[in-house]
Amino acid sequence: MKHIIAVSTNTYHGFTIDQALEGIAAAGFKYVELTAVRNWTEHIMPDMPDSELDRVQAKMKELGLSCIALSGHCNLTEADRLNDFRDNMALARRFGASYIISSTGEAHFGEEEAFADDVLIENIKNLLPDLTQNGLKLGIEVHGEYGTGEAVARVVKGVDSPLVGVNFDTANVVFYGGTDPMEDLKNCLDHVNYIHLKDKVGMDKSWNFPAIGQGELDLVGMIKHMDGQGKNFPLSIEIEFTEDFTMRDKVEGDLETANKAVRDSFDYLHKNGLI
Repeated sequence: MKHIIAVSTNTYHGFTIDQALEGIAAAGFKYVELTAVRNWTEHIMPDMPDSELDRVQAKMKELGLSCIALSGHCNLTEADRLNDFRDNMALARRFGASYIISSTGEAHFGEEEAFADDVLIENIKNLLPDLTQNGLKLGIEVHGEYGTGEAVARVVKGVDSPLVGVNFDTANVVFYGGTDPMEDLKNCLDHVNYIHLKDKVGMDKSWNFPAIGQGELDLVGMIKHMDGQGKNFPLSIEIEFTEDFTMRDKVEGDLETANKAVRDSFDYLHKNGLI
């Protein structure tokens, strides 16, 4: 079965938005998940000048790319961060996205964060009118303290809205949750609304997330399981390489490494009849 498969521009952490869009389009993809995560990957941000946001939109049109989601991570446990997330929702609407993605806490570098289901549920309920106004669904990413789909599903069930679901990250459930992704997917599938398709080398907490098809996860098997259950969610590829590659300043040759990983991912999915 063919699927809507995007590439997260977070794959190009440390590169420009133009480099990300050009690499994704050249690989053959038609959809992107744009990244607007403060102090991490700021490819587009709500406080950028309109002229720059217009330029990025024009660049996407020129390349034949459509935005299906915005990664706009904010700490949803803190009430004073909810307005930042509302700004990200407006940004997602501007780019024509149908989904906005956030982890429960800050995506990176969160310190002394307190997590409680009831606080998260109440804060997310307060965002429901904004989701409606912006025509968006929220995917809560498996990440950090909520390191399994089953854990995120507790919050989703508490919010009890068709606008909110689990953003199931196939590799994060291993890295953060120490869980078999296929089993975790089966346990939360009824509450999933979006997939981060990410491969992993090592069933442990090692940071090694290669091109799709070059790790140890049965990603094709997971997609076929979802298909068999009548679940056809948007899929968004995220490649985070090794910690060293991602975190260091980029040097000559790194862009080709990133571009090749995206091309290899497209070729693998195409070979398996998924795109």
